[in-house]
Order: sequence, then C-alpha cells, then structure tokens
Amino acid sequence: MTYDVSAIRAEFPSLTSGLAHFDGPGGTQTPAVVGEAIARTLTGPLSNRGTLVASEGNAENAVEGFRTAVADLLGASPEGIVYGRSATQIAYDFSRTLAKTWKPGGEIVVTGLDHDSNIRPWLQAAQTAGVTVRWIPLDPATAELDLSGLGEIVNERTRLVAVTAASNLLGTKPPVARIAARAHEVGALVYVDGVHYTAHTAVDIKALGADFFTCSPYKFFGPHCAALAADPALLETLKPDKLLPSTNNVPERFELGTLPYEIMTGTTAAVDFIAGLAPVDGTRRERLIAAHHLIEQHELRLRHRIEEGIASLGDRVTVHSTASDRTPTLFFTFRDKNAAEASRFLADGDIHAPVGNFYAHEPFQALNLTVDAGMRIGLAPYNDDAEVDRLITALSEFL
Repeated sequence: MTYDVSAIRAEFPSLTSGLAHFDGPGGTQTPAVVGEAIARTLTGPLSNRGTLVASEGNAENAVEGFRTAVADLLGASPEGIVYGRSATQIAYDFSRTLAKTWKPGGEIVVTGLDHDSNIRPWLQAAQTAGVTVRWIPLDPATAELDLSGLGEIVNERTRLVAVTAASNLLGTKPPVARIAARAHEVGALVYVDGVHYTAHTAVDIKALGADFFTCSPYKFFGPHCAALAADPALLETLKPDKLLPSTNNVPERFELGTLPYEIMTGTTAAVDFIAGLAPVDGTRRERLIAAHHLIEQHELRLRHRIEEGIASLGDRVTVHSTASDRTPTLFFTFRDKNAAEASRFLADGDIHAPVGNFYAHEPFQALNLTVDAGMRIGLAPYNDDAEVDRLITALSEFL
C-alpha cells in the first residue's frame, strides 16, 4: 500500500493558504468533505429526532451514524458511545458521576504525564468525595512514567486510575495495558484520555484495557467535539445528574440537551475520510486500521527527519520528547533564545509552530524548566517533506 500525501493535501482547502501547519496536537485542518457534510445537515431538512418526517429521520441518522463511526474508529460498541462538547467536559461529567460511588478511605490514581483535563476533574472530585489521590510520577530524564511503584500505588483501596494513552506535550505513549491490568487486578476502573493518541494510532480499547476512553474529532480532521467509549453494561450502572423528562436510556442519559446533529455528521465524515486513505477493501473498521498503519509510517518518517534536523542545530536546542514509544510530537526549548520569539519568526515565514505548556501543567512542572514555554512541533497526516524542509531551515535561520 502507498501513501499519496499530495492527493491527501488536495482534499484540504485551507492548505492552499501556504501555511505549514505543525500544530496538529492542538487541532488539525479540515477536509472539504467534512465541511460539506456539516453544511448539508444544517441546511436540512432537519428537526429533532424522530421517524415521522424526513427532517426527523435525518437527525436520527446523524446520531446513529456518529455512534457507529466512532465505535468503528475505537473498536467499541455503538451503544457505548457518548457525545460530548469536549474531552474536558466529559471528564468533568464522568468524574462527578463516578465520585458518587466513592467513600472516604478510597483512593484514585492520576499521572504526572497527563493533560490537565485528565487530572484536575479527578482531583476536584476526590476532594469533594473525601478520597485520597495517588500519583504515578513522570521521570523527566526519560519522559516516561516511573512504574517502579505501580504495585503499591494502585492497590486494594484504588477506585479509579486516570491515564493518558499519549502525552499531548511530549508524545510519550505509556504502557496503558500494563497499568490497566494492575488496576483491574484490584477491581479499579481505568479512564483513558485518548485525545492525542487517536489522531496517530489505530485504537483498540479492549487491548488497552480502557473502561472509559475519550477522543476529540477535531484532532483528526473533524469538528470541535468529543466522544467517550465504554461498555454499555458499565454505563448502565452509572447514574448521572440529568433533567427529569430526559431519557434514562444509555448512552443518551449522559448527553445533556439537544444534540448538534451537524457536528455529529461532520465527525462521521471525518472517520470515513480516514478510512478512505487505505486503498483496501473490507469493513470500515478494517480500513481504519490499515489507514492508521500508513499514517504512522508517514508521520514517523517525517518525525525522524525533524529530529535529525534539530540535532544538527547542536546544543542550542534541547528536545524533551525522548520516550522510546511516542507519537510524532516534539517538545523542545532553546538554550539562549525565547520560544515565543522563535514562533513569531517562523510565523513570518508562514510556518505555524505554537509555544506554551499546552495545558500539560504537571509534565511541564516535572521537566523543571527555567523558561515559561517551549515549542511543540506536531505532525498530521497532511504534512510533507517540503514543509519539514521549510521548518528546519527557518529554525536554523532563527538561531
């Protein structure tokens, strides 16, 4: 199978601007088919869900299509797919719901690698419920989680472990399956932030051992929203706060208000677009797995090129993304230059490489940096060699 990046780029109207986008972890560009699907749904006919007229049926199909598409993407059941405005919103909702079952003396576990949206909601819920928080620390020397104390950190008092499948700051992919196996040994649930991971890797939530898994379609060509996948039987045991007249059916009991049918249709179109990148026959799930294999190969090759280019700049640049298993995301700082100045310099050449801590508060603190921000280079499936050349040349000129 071949990967035709030129043909892929042609599907993205925004790429004709000349901007080289290295901001994939913050959100990808959108192919025309996704925008068209959103517009087609919005311009109707469209009503609230039902079966009496075409406008009701269109809404119903949008919801069902969304659940099936996300389930195919993640290896999940459509009946266990919950729509959310953002992964942060979903984490807050589920942390509050799960905390109803916690009692003083219990414990939860979070990690020093996660985006704050998979830390703060759990810390706040734990404080309200009166349970103890334990941490799996990040080793800044390796940019990997220190699992030497896993057996003691995750113990018989543990009720939940929250862990990322891939760091949005460093790209590190921790051994989620190993952590989940330990959590399940002691009867704890596992909540996995898959927002960064899903954009770069074929997801199998069962293989990961995730009881809950979240993703955000705008990280993989879709509109701004999020989804959670879980076993429908597990969702049946949870009682979220909701309006009295709203349905108690799963997964609808977790979705507040009228759903945005156009956004759901756009997400389905994004999943179909990814599946279409694989020139093979088969189910959508099979094509998605094949497509992600091609995407991984392409992004890994470009990541290696960027790493070689940065290495040629010498000790003026320190790369903090050093884990053995990681996404095509690089976070680095400059020895005697300001990262924000570097970002502005690159922007003058139509290269978008953002700076900050990217809401990865705990990892940033663990790195013990003396600067306020670093630069993050994040690849997406539409990046190409010419853009990598522009990036390395611009960094060299800046230094």
